[in-house]
Amino acid sequence: MRDRIGWAVEMLAPEASECILEIGCGHGLAATMVCDRLVDGRLLAIDRSAAMIEAARRRNAAFVADGRAEFVVAELARAEFGSAVFDKAFALRVGIFARGNPERELAVLARHLSPFGRLFLFHDEPSRTANDLVPRLEAGVCRSGWTVEARATHRVRGCDVACVVARHPDFAA
Repeated sequence: MRDRIGWAVEMLAPEASECILEIGCGHGLAATMVCDRLVDGRLLAIDRSAAMIEAARRRNAAFVADGRAEFVVAELARAEFGSAVFDKAFALRVGIFARGNPERELAVLARHLSPFGRLFLFHDEPSRTANDLVPRLEAGVCRSGWTVEARATHRVRGCDVACVVARHPDFAA
C-alpha cells in the first residue's frame, strides 16, 4: 500500500508552500507524506467517514498542531470550503471518479482550484489494468469539460495504478 501511495505523492510533487486538498484521506497515510514536504503550505484532507478522519488526525497530530494539516468529515459533492483556493487536489481510489459521474464533485473543485491548479486522480483495482482505468478516469473528467493534461501508470505488487491529471476548462493552457 505504501508503494502505491508513495508513487501518488511523487506524482503530486507537493511544493513547500502549496495549499492542497486531499479527497478521501482514509487513515491519513498520503497526508503524512504530503505534509512532510510542506513548510508553510497547508493540506486540507476530507473523508466521508468520521472514523477515518479521527484516525488520520491521530496519525498526523504533529502536522495538525503546527497548522500544516486539517482533517474534516465531508463529502466532496456537498463540501463547503468558503473562500479556500487550492493549488492541487488529489484523490486516491475514490470510486466516483472511476465508476460514476463526478459532475457535482468536479463543480466543487472548479470553484476552489486556483487558475493554475490541477486535479490528480489515482485509481487501482486488483481486477483491472491501467489500460482499463485510465479511460474511466478520463471519461469522468471529460464529461464535465475538464482537460486531461497528463496520464501515467505504475505497477505495484501485482496491481496497476492509473493517474490522470486534469485542469478545469476555464484555466486549461
